[in-house]
Amino acid sequence: MSRVVKRAFKYRFYPTPQQADLLNRTFGSVRYVYNRALAERSRAWTQEQRRINFADTCRMLTTWKADPDTAWLYEVSNVALQQGLQHLQNAYVNFWGKRARYPTFKAKHKSRAAATFTTSGFSWRNGQIKLARTDQPLNIIWSRPLPEGADPSTVTVSRDSAGRWHISILVEDTVPTLPPSGSAVGIDAGITSLVTLSTGEKVTNPRHEQRDRKRLALVQRRLSRKEKGHDKKNRAKARLKVARIHARMSDRRRDLLHKLSTRIIRENQTVVIEDLTVRNMVRNHSLARAIHDASWTELRRQLEYKADWYGRTVIAIDRFYPSSKTCSACGTIAATMPLNVRSWECRCGAVHDRDVNAAKVILAAGLAVSACGDGVRPTRT
Repeated sequence: MSRVVKRAFKYRFYPTPQQADLLNRTFGSVRYVYNRALAERSRAWTQEQRRINFADTCRMLTTWKADPDTAWLYEVSNVALQQGLQHLQNAYVNFWGKRARYPTFKAKHKSRAAATFTTSGFSWRNGQIKLARTDQPLNIIWSRPLPEGADPSTVTVSRDSAGRWHISILVEDTVPTLPPSGSAVGIDAGITSLVTLSTGEKVTNPRHEQRDRKRLALVQRRLSRKEKGHDKKNRAKARLKVARIHARMSDRRRDLLHKLSTRIIRENQTVVIEDLTVRNMVRNHSLARAIHDASWTELRRQLEYKADWYGRTVIAIDRFYPSSKTCSACGTIAATMPLNVRSWECRCGAVHDRDVNAAKVILAAGLAVSACGDGVRPTRT
């Protein structure tokens, strides 16, 4: 069996000077429209208790383009501007659905510069993509082929802080459903080990940030010595060196998580994880850097969408479930379990590795949730 899913294929590309200039102006225009629409929607609600929807912001965009002060909005593709308003609408929908915080303004130097084009904003011919208002196709490095017969529905062009240009192409792809597997696994996220599986396997945490910490500290010190406004070119070069180190760490981290999540999904029918609140956990300043480097949220995201693709199941148990303190053999809950305790013995005589035991308890709790359809919390004895 197989199913049709929407997949985004991301590639590097190298724009001509004219294309780079147009795209940079497009990024700025999209950011301006997004921020202005956000300001109008916030003002209308706080001052008038009036809700502005997506159609209203599109009419506002037409008015802004007619204003001589913002007539420069005509210089870029209107498709990209409308997609920026659509992204704002999606941000509000996620906020109303309690899946995200209230939308925030996009900063010029802190946000990833990006613009999205639907089919009316680009052309796809003979395996080449040409954006609206450009004179030639983009020079894309096809590091892997698109699915046969692919017909892109949306493309997103972006420039990261390291100055690299990327294009993300959304297409429909046929993904084969994996044959059923009788195995299930519980996953305990950690810092010493990136994850520990209920099978007893521990995946070493490569600590990408720690590998480049000395080099990163050096270039950051050099950047801090560059005065703003007086040494703009040298400051820009120094900032680029910092961004490239961060980009290298991010690429390594993402590559490892993709390989790990794909292997786990392929080998197991059911995957049980903890519903961790990383936002709260990073308030512990002693562990914040290591927690960010581990990227548990990204691992969960990859597991969930790959499980959906391949016909697997991911179960998230209660974040307050005492997995580390519960004996996987008899179910007894220990009174305390400090972080420095890496192995412990239950009164039933079972000796546990802290992380392996937690993974086993997570698996058992997840299977119980799946069986009865409700949360299960053990009783302290």
